[in-house]
Amino acid sequence: MKLLLKIVGAVLIVIGGIWVLQGINILPGSFMTGQMQWAIYGAIAMAVGVVLFLVAPRLK
Repeated sequence: MKLLLKIVGAVLIVIGGIWVLQGINILPGSFMTGQMQWAIYGAIAMAVGVVLFLVAPRLK
């Protein structure tokens, strides 16, 4: 369970980072490019990923 949560957290961090970069028009090549809503979604995904990654080791 701990490993799965850490993997999901890491994936959310990476995907969220990509969404942020596309949303703020740094990483072009997608329908998300230049759309601020995707930067917000990415920041939320990254925050959830960090929480999962940090909480996972504390679970029983």
